[in-house]
Amino acid sequence: MTSIALPHTTIPVLETERLILRGNRLEDFDALAALWSDPGVVRFISGKPFSPEECWSRLLRYVGHWALLGYGFWAIEEKATGRYVGETGLADFRRGLTPSLDGTPEVGWVLASWAHGKGYATEAVKAAVTWGADKFGTTPLCCIISPEHRNSIKVATKCGFREHARTTYKGGETIIFRRGAEP
Repeated sequence: MTSIALPHTTIPVLETERLILRGNRLEDFDALAALWSDPGVVRFISGKPFSPEECWSRLLRYVGHWALLGYGFWAIEEKATGRYVGETGLADFRRGLTPSLDGTPEVGWVLASWAHGKGYATEAVKAAVTWGADKFGTTPLCCIISPEHRNSIKVATKCGFREHARTTYKGGETIIFRRGAEP
């Protein structure tokens, strides 16, 4: 019997003034499921709450990104309390969009409702983007946001993203933002 060596196994821990970005853990599942089942949180993402099964797949996808690609999503926790805030990171979601995002790391973030309006998203995304810029060098980063999600557009802009294109994703209008070198 042979074993399979995964190319990447270490997930860096990032710290900001108020937050810790760390790898996802099994014990994060309940908080992650609560986050993704909150209609207010998913309003501009999927429009409907995620099932426990979908949340489980999401958690596994996060761990798999790090193992296979050497980058992925972090769990965000409040430094002072250890409370689960949400998640942010970089991914290759292979969305099949036009224009294509293939080869462009996609930055994403989502925070629990209680954490909205505290500046946590900007703080966490800036840390993730700084790490991503160090890892990927001159490769641009991107993110996709519903045009109705004004708060996420503000976060993206504060983190150096600019509107690049508009497209349709899963039947809804979506803005593609880019940060860094243009192709």
